[in-house]
Amino acid sequence: MITLHSGGVSWQKGAPVPAPLVSPADREKTMAYQIFRRHSMREEAGQLHLKFDSLISHDITYVGIIQTAKASGLTEFPVPYVMTNCHNSLCAVGGTINEDDHVFGLSAAMKYGGNFVPANQAVIHQYAREMMSGCGRMILGSDSHTRYGAIGTMGVGEGGPEIVKQLLKNTYDIAAPQVVLVYLTGEPAQGVGPHDVAIALCGEVYKNGFVKNKVLEFAGPGIKNLPMDYRIGIDVMTTETACLSSIWETDGAVEEYLAIHGRPEAYESLHPQEGAYYDSMITIDLSTVEPMAALPFHPSEAYPIRELIANPGDILREVEKQAAEQFGGKVNLSLTDKLVNGKLVVDQGVIAGCAGGMYDNIAEAAAILEGHDVGSGYFSLSIYPPSVPVNLELIQNGIQQSLLEAGALFKPCFCGPCFGAGDVPANNGLSIRHTTRNFPNREGSKPGDGQLSGVVLMDARSIAATARNHGVLTPATEVSYTQPKQGKRTFDSRVYDRRVYFGFGKPQPDYQLKFGPNIAEWPKIPALSDNLLMQVASVLRDPVTTTDELIPSGETSSYRSNPLKLASFALSRRDPDYVPRAQATQALENARQAGTSTPEVKDALGKLGLDESVLDSLQIGSVIFANKPGDGSAREQAASCQRVLGGCANICYEFATKRYRSNCVNWGMLPFTLAEGDAFTCQPGDFIYVPDVKAKVENGDDTFPAKAVTTEGVKDLTLYLKNTTGEERELLLTGCLMNHYAAQNSLS
Repeated sequence: MITLHSGGVSWQKGAPVPAPLVSPADREKTMAYQIFRRHSMREEAGQLHLKFDSLISHDITYVGIIQTAKASGLTEFPVPYVMTNCHNSLCAVGGTINEDDHVFGLSAAMKYGGNFVPANQAVIHQYAREMMSGCGRMILGSDSHTRYGAIGTMGVGEGGPEIVKQLLKNTYDIAAPQVVLVYLTGEPAQGVGPHDVAIALCGEVYKNGFVKNKVLEFAGPGIKNLPMDYRIGIDVMTTETACLSSIWETDGAVEEYLAIHGRPEAYESLHPQEGAYYDSMITIDLSTVEPMAALPFHPSEAYPIRELIANPGDILREVEKQAAEQFGGKVNLSLTDKLVNGKLVVDQGVIAGCAGGMYDNIAEAAAILEGHDVGSGYFSLSIYPPSVPVNLELIQNGIQQSLLEAGALFKPCFCGPCFGAGDVPANNGLSIRHTTRNFPNREGSKPGDGQLSGVVLMDARSIAATARNHGVLTPATEVSYTQPKQGKRTFDSRVYDRRVYFGFGKPQPDYQLKFGPNIAEWPKIPALSDNLLMQVASVLRDPVTTTDELIPSGETSSYRSNPLKLASFALSRRDPDYVPRAQATQALENARQAGTSTPEVKDALGKLGLDESVLDSLQIGSVIFANKPGDGSAREQAASCQRVLGGCANICYEFATKRYRSNCVNWGMLPFTLAEGDAFTCQPGDFIYVPDVKAKVENGDDTFPAKAVTTEGVKDLTLYLKNTTGEERELLLTGCLMNHYAAQNSLS
């Protein structure tokens, strides 16, 4: 089905051939590097310095981004910046604060010259596909699923500070990435959808890091057998492989897509040039893909539905065991009780958002349910279209009516089911979803309150087949239905013409931003001191720690315009003691600044053989240890919440994603790593002393000898700060991106 090739390959006469790298120039012949070179502002060996054609954010990121940019000297948006409202458009937590953010966003679009998409008009990525994509373009989004490669557009999802840099006319700086060829052949069987291909791909490449921080380049004869929605559905899930971005060959289907969406001039034929070199390759025979399920708690936990049905007990017991380990036995997930008369019965189905809510997925779900119903038991089916234009098309073609008649519910254009702000299952419920993620408690449960439920990712087709059987798990390949005809698609842009505020190029500098009572400025962030005394606030031993665990999604999203309020939720579902510990460490630093030496600090300094004279050149901050932090969302708040609580560093063996490490750096938190095999034996409350940290960062050192002060005595500890650029070191020295730009402005 899927084969990984670790060696290099060369593109020869439209097909890959195993070959060594002959010339570095051959890498430039890939589609990825053809696009990179158009957008890189200066030449530097091994580095890219990119400016994007446009930017996009949603309503749990744009307020913080604009506040940061404003504090850094923003006067107007230099490129099209689109603000959508698809995350906090239903969640009612906090009274007026969600709509206050929307009002702020529109006022910012008016003041700085941006585009504003009102609530429930479109989910962020569908709007970008419909209105912003174009072959050879690049879009930067403050959402991890910023992926438009199937339309010939390289999308990159990053934390908010990277958007800020673009708004301030600076570049996105990365090491030149490797490119992996994804060679597609064959044609999918009826009942096999894009999520089946995507889940199978995640299962093959995520855990082994095969494509981490690389670009996936899709090519091959199988592409022509995939309609656009199918390609888009695979592409958006490449985020879950941990790759940097993606790009696909373009053809007549892409040309037609752009013409339908009113931008025929945006089409360009994209193909690898003869001799293009790829660092590795993935081959996918689409004809061999079968219906798949991604079990809790990650999209890479991939099983054929056939295997899950054949052996549900053993497979589900492993998930239960994993849940018990994940939550330390404090809350249990019981899935084996979903076995009824030997069949696996689920409680809920959801088809939603940027991955599941595509027209073709919904149309095929309707075809499968035609003449059937979802039943009157516990099982329910909810459908969230991705945009009003798509919903209008579904209405006009009778698809929405057909699904409503079958008992499905249609809901607004909203991303909530993907991050726990919509259709939260019952405690111990099992939901099957065509959405992007199924991380622990991302669906909205609160383990701290004794709640836990599970999400299995599946394609809309098999979700509809399961709904047809009233919740009994069923792959779509095992039901008989007439596949919808691929008629000519339509797109009515008038709803956007009437409702979207198009302000790019028309800033109104005197227009006043409208602040609700929850919208707060960033607190003052300190610069790096000569020496650093870190107190351990949390130790996370899980193999991977997601950004959902660092700062929960769901109802907390409403507070993302208030840095200190949001920070009170940091690690609340993973380590509830983190916030009080971090605050206690922050109190030690506040006392130091006031000239007071606390007993804890005196004791630590004494064990280190230091006297209190070092306090004037010392900074005290909290630190988190995790084996591999930062998988998942691009949300900057996973780092900024630690920072506003006095966090000064993360220590890990490896960062799960480039974007989380960037978020740490942009917020002035040292991204320390340990050498593989070096044990981290510190416990919460222990201190770690890093002498001469400022000088070593200034000098570009990558090795930081440190001392750990534990209950067992003082131990040597070696921390590393590797692959850190000059600009990153400057951000770490000044304390954060805002400080860096404020300092630049004061000199200009």
